[in-house]
Amino acid sequence: MADEDDDPNHLTPHCCPFVPSIPRRLGAHLVALELHSPWSSSTLLSIPSKVEASVCVSGLAICIASLVIALSAVAPPLDAHAFVTAPPRKLQSDELATVQLFKLNTPSVVYITNLAARRDAFTLDVLEVPQGSGSGFVWDKEGHVVTNFHVIRGASDLRVTLADQSVYEADVVGFDEDKDVAVLHIDAPRDRLKPIPVGTSSDLLVGQKVYAIGNPFGLDHTLTTGVISGLRREISSAATGRPIQDVIQTDAAINPGNSGGPLLDSSGDLIGINTAIYSPSGASSGVGFSIPVDTVSGIVEQLIKYGRVTRPVLGITFAPEQSVEQLGVSGVLVLDAPPGGPAGKAGLRPTKRDGYGRLVLGDIITSINNQKISNGSDLYRVLDRCKVGDKITVEVLRGEETVKIPITLEPRA
Repeated sequence: MADEDDDPNHLTPHCCPFVPSIPRRLGAHLVALELHSPWSSSTLLSIPSKVEASVCVSGLAICIASLVIALSAVAPPLDAHAFVTAPPRKLQSDELATVQLFKLNTPSVVYITNLAARRDAFTLDVLEVPQGSGSGFVWDKEGHVVTNFHVIRGASDLRVTLADQSVYEADVVGFDEDKDVAVLHIDAPRDRLKPIPVGTSSDLLVGQKVYAIGNPFGLDHTLTTGVISGLRREISSAATGRPIQDVIQTDAAINPGNSGGPLLDSSGDLIGINTAIYSPSGASSGVGFSIPVDTVSGIVEQLIKYGRVTRPVLGITFAPEQSVEQLGVSGVLVLDAPPGGPAGKAGLRPTKRDGYGRLVLGDIITSINNQKISNGSDLYRVLDRCKVGDKITVEVLRGEETVKIPITLEPRA
């Protein structure tokens, strides 16, 4: 931080004698008194000290009296109505509801600090340095806290600050990086934990009011309001790039530090986790996104119970979309299908080279259960609707022919 003395725009107060301002005509009056005083400087020098003191006191009294007369002449009379006390502020019903919603839900919102271990270059001591922060909310009385995965990503330690400013070390229970959800645990007294009321997101409507509570830029609990601008949006996970479907779009301001905080409806119920903004500058631009609570609830339950999400996988590695587009076909090109995975067991063919070093393309997935697959996002979207153990029918383009292959989905290893 720059020193205030170095700032040309900073005004530094300096000690100086207090000099009262005297009206022009009052000054003239005092000058006239001085000119007509019977005591000249030579006379004052020759009189005894007691007389001199008496004269000085008399002169001071005359000056004060003249000052009072002058001020009374220029000062306006006091208005009896000038000090009327303003009536108590009256809030509208919608304002009262917003204030009450904030008061009731603020105790459920927490501040999360992401700490990273750094070694001092000179002393070689290992220090914990804050590398990021975000928001979260209390899920239950057992001390589970829900937030975004990207808020805790890369942390060596995590600290959770409750609304009463008590601070606790947090442990990671589990996370789902594909959906940007994480669950932490803090060892806090039950009476200090206020779980947030959980609502639903399947019945949301565009235009209904929403409220976001968080800690933007590290500031203490902040409330922003808006409406639902859109439903069933799709964004990509910041960690894996995997699409997140059915995302809520809102114009409620979501700034850095709001990530992981709750999005509430007008009843104060949780309807989503604030997770992303669309902005060239990184600040709120009126386009924010929240993961719907129906998606979050299922993930949180699995993380608390198992420590991980048992999401089904196909067991393949596929090529970037640009590579497939250059071939002039639509679908997902299989680059690798390990023999121990679901696709490998079912016989999907990976891309490889022949004995002459020429590239032999693998199978190109064009549909799953009769749902068209044009790219990786389509593939993930279909798999997200499936469960571990489900049998699916994968249609692939193999050379010039179309082949249908049944595959049983397995959990991620």
